[in-house]
Amino acid sequence: MIDYRKAIVPVWTLATGDAQIPPVGGDKPMTAERLSELRGVLATLADRPIATLELHPLPEKLDRGRGIALDAMSPLAQHLSQLISQSARGSAPVATATASGGCLYRMVVPAKVAAQFGKGLVRPLAPKGSTGAIYGSLVGPNGRFTTPPTFVPVGGAAAAGTAGGAGATAGAAAAGGTLLTVAAPLVLMAVAVGVSAHADRKRQEAIAHITDLLEQLHADKLEDELSSLNGCRAAIDKATAILLDQGKLGVSLGLDSAVHAIDTAIGKANTRLSKWNSALDKLPEGEPVEIATLTETFPGVDGQGGTFHTHLELAALAVALKRRVNVLQAVEHAQGEPDNLFENFTRELRRDEERLGELESGLAGVLLRLSALELARPNTKRPVFKASEVDSMLRTAHQIRRLGDGVALNGRQTDVAIEIARDPDGSVVVFPALPAEA
Repeated sequence: MIDYRKAIVPVWTLATGDAQIPPVGGDKPMTAERLSELRGVLATLADRPIATLELHPLPEKLDRGRGIALDAMSPLAQHLSQLISQSARGSAPVATATASGGCLYRMVVPAKVAAQFGKGLVRPLAPKGSTGAIYGSLVGPNGRFTTPPTFVPVGGAAAAGTAGGAGATAGAAAAGGTLLTVAAPLVLMAVAVGVSAHADRKRQEAIAHITDLLEQLHADKLEDELSSLNGCRAAIDKATAILLDQGKLGVSLGLDSAVHAIDTAIGKANTRLSKWNSALDKLPEGEPVEIATLTETFPGVDGQGGTFHTHLELAALAVALKRRVNVLQAVEHAQGEPDNLFENFTRELRRDEERLGELESGLAGVLLRLSALELARPNTKRPVFKASEVDSMLRTAHQIRRLGDGVALNGRQTDVAIEIARDPDGSVVVFPALPAEA
């Protein structure tokens, strides 16, 4: 997404509170590699979460539909505007880069810090076949490697403001010569919107898959499950908009009923997971398994569609919606305690994230166990099989073997990047949180 033709890239080091660290930065220009090293050192040494914010040119072509749009009066947009205006007074690179008003900001949260708000939220994406991923290599619009940009630190500026309407003033903190901009509200809101957008993207993908599967199945009960989950979106979207505008959630939004529907779906997913693991445990160890035996518990496992695959997608949808709700609850609690923003935010996110992580790991484990099974030839008295039967058996074996493709268990945690497009009028679009490296 980022256009790296710009040679000079201003970069802020943002802390969520007064951080005490030894001198590791300085005010000299840095390479991308040096900036990445600095983030890692800051995350290790600082006693508060640290993030970096880069300022890039706004690309000519930008798919804004992938992100969450916020107007110029939203807290995130205001915090960003204040940071820009105050920084531009004392930094020529910032003043030059923001002269047009439209820019793309890239907030990178180190892996150590990202782990604080949920290990299952963002995983590395494979470059091949992925869309919208952020790449570590500096590739220009023509697909060729470009001259790496120079990152110029911006220090001594403060993003004054609040997230919740009180307290949480921000300023510049110098610790042993390293200038940090204390901007807890800006980091909080960027992470909250980026994570919410990421979860909504997963929801859209899951719904698309489920719709295709249900067209083949014509299963009324599964369609009811999808309708119940899909009906939660309106309440979640409204609650997101209200909270990001510093409003208060009310009963009239219907968020309570949406949470109930999501929790019910999570419960069904856990019940199905237990049933699947129990069936796999009963299979004779080391012996081939007939496909008919598998399809009793995993209907449709021998094909591209089927009830089993639909159940998996329904679980993925429920998890995506639950993560959006978790972000809402975390933001609400954080805004209720403006002097304890990031700690409260991450604590609320971690509460349910462990259970969601266990569910996802359990589902991934089932797929891996199925993919490792050896299939037995059908039980028949005929000495030979028809060519069509042999083809069918080979196709089924291949499809079951592929169930383990792309399954990630406890994947390596990466730095998380959140991109924010800012228009001249001050409005912003926050794109889904993605791995900073691919």
